Amino acid sequence: MNAITDVPGVLVGHHHRVGEGWATGTTVVLLPEGTVGGVDGRGGAPGTRETDLLAPENLVDRIDAVCLSGGSAYGLVAADGVMRWLAEHNRGFPVGAAPHEVVPIVPAAVLFDLPRGAWGNRPTSDFGYAACAAASTSVEQGCVGAGAGARAGSLKGGIGTASVRVGEFTVGAIAAVNARGEVVDLKTGTPWAADLGLPGEFPASPGRAAELPTVASDLNTTIGVVATDAKLDKAACRRLAMAAQDGLARAVRPAHSLFDGDTVFAAATGARPVSGPFELDALYAAAADVFARAMVHGVLAARTVGELRSYQDVWS
Repeated sequence: MNAITDVPGVLVGHHHRVGEGWATGTTVVLLPEGTVGGVDGRGGAPGTRETDLLAPENLVDRIDAVCLSGGSAYGLVAADGVMRWLAEHNRGFPVGAAPHEVVPIVPAAVLFDLPRGAWGNRPTSDFGYAACAAASTSVEQGCVGAGAGARAGSLKGGIGTASVRVGEFTVGAIAAVNARGEVVDLKTGTPWAADLGLPGEFPASPGRAAELPTVASDLNTTIGVVATDAKLDKAACRRLAMAAQDGLARAVRPAHSLFDGDTVFAAATGARPVSGPFELDALYAAAADVFARAMVHGVLAARTVGELRSYQDVWS
C-alpha cells in the first residue's frame, strides 16, 4: 500500500474537524505489543510528551502508540484520549497483577496550526480517543488528522505516508508536514525530495514557476513516525529516528529551524532479527528516504484551505 501500515501490526487512525472555525486534528499510530520506541528532535521549538522515557538509559523500552496532533502545546492533551482507549483494551506497561493495571505508553508530539482556525478550537482528549477507534491499515492522506491545519512553506501541508522493502524487512513512515521551509522548488514546482521516489511514484515536474500569495510565516513543526518490523533495541531505534530526520532535511529547505519543533519517533515491532551492522545500516538509509517520500505525499495530497493553496491547485 506504500504506507506505514505495510509494517505488519501497525494501524493508523485520524480524527479532525475542518470548517466553521476549525482546521485541526489528531493522528494516532497504534503499535503491536512488544514494539520498541525511540525519538529524535531537531527543531528549536518542540512540543512533546514522554520523549525522555525513550532515552536508551531509561526503564521502559516498549511503546503502545504514538500520538501526532495539531493544537500546539494544547494538543498534547489528545494523548490522554489515546491512553484512555488503550487502557480500555488492557494495553500498557504492567504495574499490577490484574490485566487492567497498566499504564499505556504514548509518546506524543504536536505541530503549530492555531492560525488556521478560531482561537480555542483545538484538539481535546476525545480527538485521540476517536483516532484510536478509527485506526486501520488504510491510511488517508492530505488534510486529515494532524495534517488538517498543516502548512508547508507557501503551500498547504498535510499527512503523507510511504514504505519500502529492504531485503526481508519493511520500513514505513508517516509525516505531518507543517514546515517553515519550502518543500517545493517554487521556480519549477518540483518537490525537493521527488528524486527519491520509486519509479512512477510522483508526477513529472511542472517545470514552471507559479504565482503564490505572500502569507505571513508563523511557528511550524514537522512531526512523524518511522516504523520497521526489524528487531531493534532503544539505541538502534533512536538511530533510526535520527536517520529519518535526514530525510526531513532533504525534503525541506531550510529544515530544523529555530521556529520548527521537528520531531520523529521510531518504532520497531521486532518480528525479524537483524544479522549485523550492514543490515542495520541499510535500514537507516531506507528510513531517510522513506520519510522524505512520505513528506512529498503529504504535500501532493493536501487541498486548499482558506488562503493556503494546495500544490494541486497551484500546479494543476
